[in-house]
Amino acid sequence: MANSRTARLPLILLAMLLVALLIYLQWPQTTEVQERYQRVENVNTTILKKAEFSDEIEALGTAKANEEVIITSQRSDIVEAVYFNDGDKVKKGAILVELRKAAEQANVGELQANLDESTSQLRRYKTLRKQNVASVAQLDEQQAKTAAIRSQLKNVQAELEKLTIRAPFDGQLGFRNVSVGASVKNGDKITSLDDLTLIKADFSIPEQFLPTISIGQKINARNIAYPNVTFVGKISSISPRVDPVTRTVQVRAVIPNQDLKLRSGMLMAITIKRYTENILQLPENAIIPFEDKHFVFVVKDNVAVRTNIVIGRRKPGIVEVISGLDVGAEVVTEGALKLRDGSKVKVKGQETDS
Repeated sequence: MANSRTARLPLILLAMLLVALLIYLQWPQTTEVQERYQRVENVNTTILKKAEFSDEIEALGTAKANEEVIITSQRSDIVEAVYFNDGDKVKKGAILVELRKAAEQANVGELQANLDESTSQLRRYKTLRKQNVASVAQLDEQQAKTAAIRSQLKNVQAELEKLTIRAPFDGQLGFRNVSVGASVKNGDKITSLDDLTLIKADFSIPEQFLPTISIGQKINARNIAYPNVTFVGKISSISPRVDPVTRTVQVRAVIPNQDLKLRSGMLMAITIKRYTENILQLPENAIIPFEDKHFVFVVKDNVAVRTNIVIGRRKPGIVEVISGLDVGAEVVTEGALKLRDGSKVKVKGQETDS
């Protein structure tokens, strides 16, 4: 039995050698086939180049009308006439509301007649005084009487004027809160008036940025109601005080608003450009973080090459490249997560070599 096993041993060794030889002969062909049919990944790329990069301050502010006021009644009386509707645009001095004023008008007429009579008497006393007929005391008494009546007339005219409510400046009215025949009291709200042709935007910035802003500096503002519109304005004033709690400085910018798109109370996203320079930059989605480092895939001869880079400043969607890449490098921006170093790639929109 042992002799039989010993006799078969050379045959087993020979078979093993033949199998090893066949594997060796087939290995290069297998590798070549694998390489030939290696998967090609579709990617999007961008060419690395220098572009404008602006260092910006971002803040949130609240829009205010250039001039805004709540128009109220200064007297308690009955509304006699209303000359406006909700949302009307008015000019300075336009009459908005008239209160009942018959009694005041009668008082004005009476005092005006008394003043005319007293003034006429004063002229006669002056003539008589020149002729030494009237005494100085009589002339002084008539002058005092005339002055008193004139003062009374001015007071009554001032009260009469309060019964006519006018627009204090050009602007757009709010809702009408009174009607003809309504009884209003002193201080009752009649409507609001806003001058929206210029918008003030108040916002705060950290105190460390104070040296980088100045009056007249350009700002950009955006609002959610107009996502594709950028409103351009300028800084009009900077508070002389720093808030000791938040360590921020209050800043006011003015924004032209001739088309009246902006309204008082809107939330404004403010951007202030501090300075601008040309630097190497990449889209944020092209950069892959790994531990405390960053890398990208660079396309060379349709092959993805993993390349470590050093990044710098960021802004939404953009990252500065400090080192690791040269101008003109073709960097993968989409599809990088499915790549490995040495992966074959096809740039979308381009043809690969067959």
